[in-house]
Amino acid sequence: MSELSLELHEAGLTTPDLVILEMEAESKEDASAQLAARMHAAGRITDLDAFLEQVNSREHQMATGLPGGVGLPHARSEYVCQTSIGVGVTKYGHSLDFGAVDGPATLVLLIATPASSFSEHLEVLATIARSLFKENFRDSLRRAHDAEVIAELINSSLVFFDH
Repeated sequence: MSELSLELHEAGLTTPDLVILEMEAESKEDASAQLAARMHAAGRITDLDAFLEQVNSREHQMATGLPGGVGLPHARSEYVCQTSIGVGVTKYGHSLDFGAVDGPATLVLLIATPASSFSEHLEVLATIARSLFKENFRDSLRRAHDAEVIAELINSSLVFFDH
């Protein structure tokens, strides 16, 4: 295991308090705001409004919807203290348009990385996207109904990336 993946594993990219089950959001911006608020409360983001502005501006540049009902909003920001992933699983019957060709999202993962860590940002994004392309991984997240299980699934999917 590389030093970076060891550090990330120990710190935990996500924790149960960064997971929102039965999420009800009005829009993709609202979903990002709910997840970012959890990161802010956990001390992982210093300025909530400024960070959200960056996430939303990134979202306007390019849609972040992935096939299979996933929204992957993300930003690399000076307001992020440590790389973090917030996870929202929408309430049954709720979904959000993240611009994916196959329809709206019922799983939202907000990825926040410090501004200084460009390669880590791309690596985390690529690794989590690879996992999310697998139907069984998406189904496991949706079926978990348990914040600890979801946090563990996300963290373990990111342990093995190498440099």
